[in-house]
Amino acid sequence: MDNEILELYEQVKDKLTIEEFQAKINDISKENEDLGFVDDYYAAEQVVNNIIGASKDDQKSNGEILNIGDLEPGSQAAIVGRIMSISNPKSFKTRKGKSGQVCNMELKDSTGEIRVVLWTENIKLLKNFKEGNIVKITDVDIKEGYRGDNEANLRPRSTITHFKEADLSKFPTYNEDITDIEDLVPETKANIIARIVRIPTPRTYEKNGKEGKVTSLELKDATGEISYTLWNKNVDLIDELGLDAGDSVKILGAQVRERNGELSLTHWDGRIIKGDFDVPEFTQEFIKIGDITEQNNIAIKGVISKLQDIRTFTRKSDGSEGKLRNFDVSDDTGSIRTTIWGNDTDILLTKGDIVKIIGADARFDDYTDSGYSLNTNFNTQLSINPENLSDEELDIFDEIKQKVSQIKRLSEVEEFDEDGIEVDVIGRMFAIGEINEFQRDDGSVGYARSAKFSDGEGRVGLTFWDQKAKQEYKTGGAYKIENAKVRLGMYEVELNIGGSARVIELPEDSDQARFLPSFKTIETMLYSHKSIADVEEDDEGIIVTGRIIESSDVREFDRTDGSKGYVKSLEIADNSGSINVTLWNENAKKEWNVGDAIKFQDPQISFRNDSLEINVSRSTSILEPDESEIDDLPTYDELKESIYVPKTIEALEDDDRNVRITGTLKEVFGNKILITKCPSCGNTVDQSSDDFVCSFCGEPIDEPRYLLMVPARLEDDTGEISITFFDNLAEELLDMKKEDIINLTDNGSDLGPMEGRIDDLNGLTVEVITNVSFDDYNEEIRLNPKRILSKYY
Repeated sequence: MDNEILELYEQVKDKLTIEEFQAKINDISKENEDLGFVDDYYAAEQVVNNIIGASKDDQKSNGEILNIGDLEPGSQAAIVGRIMSISNPKSFKTRKGKSGQVCNMELKDSTGEIRVVLWTENIKLLKNFKEGNIVKITDVDIKEGYRGDNEANLRPRSTITHFKEADLSKFPTYNEDITDIEDLVPETKANIIARIVRIPTPRTYEKNGKEGKVTSLELKDATGEISYTLWNKNVDLIDELGLDAGDSVKILGAQVRERNGELSLTHWDGRIIKGDFDVPEFTQEFIKIGDITEQNNIAIKGVISKLQDIRTFTRKSDGSEGKLRNFDVSDDTGSIRTTIWGNDTDILLTKGDIVKIIGADARFDDYTDSGYSLNTNFNTQLSINPENLSDEELDIFDEIKQKVSQIKRLSEVEEFDEDGIEVDVIGRMFAIGEINEFQRDDGSVGYARSAKFSDGEGRVGLTFWDQKAKQEYKTGGAYKIENAKVRLGMYEVELNIGGSARVIELPEDSDQARFLPSFKTIETMLYSHKSIADVEEDDEGIIVTGRIIESSDVREFDRTDGSKGYVKSLEIADNSGSINVTLWNENAKKEWNVGDAIKFQDPQISFRNDSLEINVSRSTSILEPDESEIDDLPTYDELKESIYVPKTIEALEDDDRNVRITGTLKEVFGNKILITKCPSCGNTVDQSSDDFVCSFCGEPIDEPRYLLMVPARLEDDTGEISITFFDNLAEELLDMKKEDIINLTDNGSDLGPMEGRIDDLNGLTVEVITNVSFDDYNEEIRLNPKRILSKYY
């Protein structure tokens, strides 16, 4: 509580405690939080006045009327003056989110003029007053306004009354002269009566880091036309007053501006009054689309028959970002491509909407079917589903809407035998591939992505291009695709989804999505579920579900075009067995955890390294199994028991997988534990100098890739067998990182520092998970370990 408020408290300290005083201040502040002028000092004054009555200054100011010219900031007064103008109320929100209103009046007497500010509670007093009335306003606070002149703020208890005993000689006259548009004079205030011809979409702009908005109404009377500009909160008057093209309005106190020899009006503190005024009717002329030629400022009505997504671009002038949107408008005579810009793109548009466009420019256009296109500008009015259409227009537009809103069943699309037909379809998306980057003939980079699409009756392939390829899509999600182009593929009909197409995700509770079969139903119709033991080479249209039991590190490699590729191996298992999985690129870089359930939709099954494996191609979807599919899988612990079967060396067979072997290492071979590999092709090379060339692929090798390997024999009570540990397992066996070994041995040229550590491996007992393969060279089986479970002496 500051000193000024404490001084006020001194007047009432014998009647309430300081805590009670503060509580009453808080109550008044809360009651009046919508009012911009209510601060703690004002609230404290109210508390004092309520307890001991108005102070002597208040009694003087409320009883003695002060001339406007004698008012001083910081005083409280009663004032009398003639109302010269009343603004339209403007809405605002407080910091706490509450709504309020503010309104300004201009009051004059013979000594000066002052702006009077009315707040939410005061505005209702205006219903009995208008411009020209002489009024008395009591209990106002005089403050310094933002322009530096005085400003009178009403309080909640302020009153406004007609001042009947006024000496008219002390007040200026009020003349509400109406000026014809052709008689307006620059740099003056004027009153006009006119009819609204056009209301363009408000535009946003940025100034001093703040966003504002502006629009210019087109007005017309019997003598001419003029634009009337509204700024920022005044733009809201269009909706608050319900203004529309064709309305007649009286505008009081508009400021006349001149720029480049042309007059315009600006709204500041004036007032817009909507009514039935004596001004000529204006009938907007609309042109049929089939009659359009190159001309400016035309108006059309029609149905949006094709709608594209909003596109962004960079302006060459200043590097800022702009927006545009294209759509086709059709009537009973033809169609025309229309482009809207900037804030107009924020208007919600839907294919099939009726649109009224006033003030657009038609241009010759080689790239459209009609030969012309329509461009809007800042002064164009765009109305969606307008009222007051004739019955004839409604019949025409309804017929067009039915045609353009047709959804093709995918079973129909499958029967198409012509390229390039545009269709709208609804279905569920699946088998969503990875994004493929390519280079066009002009050197630019393009993007493509494939997917499948089904509505339960048919299935088509999808190819997404460029920006559409880079969007995220949900496997199993319901989508509506507009303006998709039919392409006859080698094996099936495909739909191209390019720049003019739209992909709209449908909520599951929407009418269109509710008629689609569930993703589970479509999946069952299109794919067959197979257990791991039942998959066969070159299987197509299958789903394989399992639980991850092994996950390798990601390996990076160089492609032939110089770009980087990534590969990763998983092993999955179900009740019937296990299978290796190869992941590429983005899928390889994802985190896959041992024990997680995983589902592969439409994988490629190939035969490699004497066993079948799953290869995740661009058309393969990796999904999270649903609850029922997860329930059908054994737990990770159960899989370990069933798959990692303990065996002795004597019992091993050459096709064993994931067997658990325990034995003791012997004959550990350490003469060549680092193998030099070409980073391009992966072949083993001899490094004869710092700079050398691979004899296999011919690529120069600046930095070779090293393979760490530890060969040995493993022995148990039943026999012995060859075993080789590579890279990660070799690191684990040696308790050293490969990089440290490379540095310690001078890139493998001096293995002396490693001899002791390698010799110590002889006699080490290890328990490993391993596959068994047949060594054709030595004509014996050998172990390919995958995991070291334990090691001990």
